[in-house]
Amino acid sequence: MTDRFTRRAVLKGASAVLATPMLMGCSGTSVWAPDDMVQRARYLGTGDTALVLYTMKNAGSGNGAHTALLVDASQRVLFDPAGSFSHPSIPERNDVLFGISPALERYYVSYHARQSYYVVGQRIAVSPQVAEMALQLVQRNGAVPMTHCARATSRILQQLPGFTHIGRTWFPNSLEWHFAQFPAVVTQEYRETDSDNKARAAAQQEAAIRDAVAAAR
Repeated sequence: MTDRFTRRAVLKGASAVLATPMLMGCSGTSVWAPDDMVQRARYLGTGDTALVLYTMKNAGSGNGAHTALLVDASQRVLFDPAGSFSHPSIPERNDVLFGISPALERYYVSYHARQSYYVVGQRIAVSPQVAEMALQLVQRNGAVPMTHCARATSRILQQLPGFTHIGRTWFPNSLEWHFAQFPAVVTQEYRETDSDNKARAAAQQEAAIRDAVAAAR
């Protein structure tokens, strides 16, 4: 299934979306948000415990450019190893972003989907125990160096019951293929026609996003 939408459309229906994201370096530098910020941002799980693998792909070649993992457990977090999605209002601890509501998740996808890139999301329901184990593993992983996103994510998945057959890989497309082998996986493709100028798009949305974050907390 392919979803085509603009960032404006995402914001119109969002009840909790982040403030303007900034491009950050992918250096593996440790980031550790304070306890009070993490606690305030905590977004409880939806109850339908699941993992969602996101693969960002070049629209021309289809080559995978980035991998991330959404964990919906007792709380919802996004493991975005060496990723560029960041803002002071979203607490981060070593590539784990906290407070990821469904609306924030949609904005994360929209942030990456543009003329030159699209996003593939693969969702698989898991038991609460497996989801909680994934939550603990991503928090213990530590900051990930640039280009290690698929490597780090596949290593985490390998440690989960039912996912041990997933091969450790450096390549986002390879990890996407392994994930697709699960019979119950639900796959969606997200494309947008927005310009590749992320700074311009972010500036246009600043006020609406800031208000949405405030309303969600």
